[in-house]
Amino acid sequence: FAADGFHGNALQHVNVNGSLYPAKVKSRRLRWDVKPSEMANNTLNPIRAIVDGMKLTPNPEKPMIALSIGDPTVFGNLPTDDAVIQAMKDAIDCQKYNGYAPSVGYLKSRQAVANFYSIPQAPLEAEDVILTSGCSQAIELAINVLCNPGDNILVPCPGFSLYKTLAVSVGIEVKLYNLLPEKSWEIDLQHLESMIDERTSCLIVTNPSNPCGSVFSKEHLQKILKVASKYCVPILADEIYSDMVSTTACCPSLACLSSDVPILSCGGLAKRWLVPGWRLGWILIHDRNDIFGSKIRQGLVKLSQRILGACTIVQGALESILNNTPQSFYNNTISFLKSNSEICYNQLSLVPGLNPVMPSGAMYLMVGIDMDHFPDFTNDVDFTERLVTEQSVFCLPASAFEYPNFFRIVVTVPEELMLQACARIREFCQRYYRPHSCDSNDLDQ
Repeated sequence: FAADGFHGNALQHVNVNGSLYPAKVKSRRLRWDVKPSEMANNTLNPIRAIVDGMKLTPNPEKPMIALSIGDPTVFGNLPTDDAVIQAMKDAIDCQKYNGYAPSVGYLKSRQAVANFYSIPQAPLEAEDVILTSGCSQAIELAINVLCNPGDNILVPCPGFSLYKTLAVSVGIEVKLYNLLPEKSWEIDLQHLESMIDERTSCLIVTNPSNPCGSVFSKEHLQKILKVASKYCVPILADEIYSDMVSTTACCPSLACLSSDVPILSCGGLAKRWLVPGWRLGWILIHDRNDIFGSKIRQGLVKLSQRILGACTIVQGALESILNNTPQSFYNNTISFLKSNSEICYNQLSLVPGLNPVMPSGAMYLMVGIDMDHFPDFTNDVDFTERLVTEQSVFCLPASAFEYPNFFRIVVTVPEELMLQACARIREFCQRYYRPHSCDSNDLDQ
């Protein structure tokens, strides 16, 4: 060692002034004080906030029926198609998809999505497709590329809780616009328009709807586009359920109706192909007037590089999944969901104090609770909590969607369980339903 304590030929770290590390006194922590970031503290899932606070103790004499989880695979009665499974096996066996893919996805896989969804009114090429880790990441990228802290986004109420979770955590304000249950959950367009200001950077439209199961008509979608066009607000179209509509309903994409409004359409394999755990989603960039231009596209590429994209094996299987899944598989899924929705709606329509709204798509049904007829309960959370305690049926209180005095039912359960759950709900309501008492003034007359 040399006199200075270094090996004679060792490199010394020298600052710009030619000395060793600066000798200035640094302040240092005197104790450990590790805190979560503001982003972590500001991240809240409204569903978890509600459910985690509920006392969910099922009746031990009745097996639990969970109508609360938006996962079509839970009960095992809705498997994906054999062609989908075979595509995954082939992708694994070929050993071509074990490495990193481009962050936006393999070109071949993006082209497959573009080919699958391209229509003359809204053409797509591979460059218009970004593959993501599920539709949730697609929504996150779309929000983050369009919005800055202090901006606001317009979100449906009731609506999917993830929008608020993603936005608020990065300092984006959420403004709720109303849906109208008496009009099959159409948007209150006047209320929507009143929410828009100079900091509104994105309008989120969910069609078909989670949690409502509603499907907007072509005419209603055109009215939505008219509002967005008037105020020059781009649209994030959450269309993960776009092909899960009853045979009597029609669900055109917003993009095929837009003449000028730029749209980021978010979708994925999760629901239509019944594989939510495979985490393969996409953003379709519809920008025929070049309003987004290159900067929004480049922004999406940069944001996609944060986690290096979707699972490569599923990407490798994607072209085969899209091209080889038989139409009969889609039809059977839709037929089952429609049948279960009709059973649930018809059964609960007969229950005094409940007001179900018949869905046309997705896999959900919303039920209104006339709380005036159930004085034993303070709100929808209390109602659904007691329903678990007494009848072992768990429906998600719509307060989780910021829409009190409703609850959401997932209609993917086997038919016999749906009938059993409806019977238990009816028994529960019959026990607690109270008719309106006559007004005291009427009694005096």
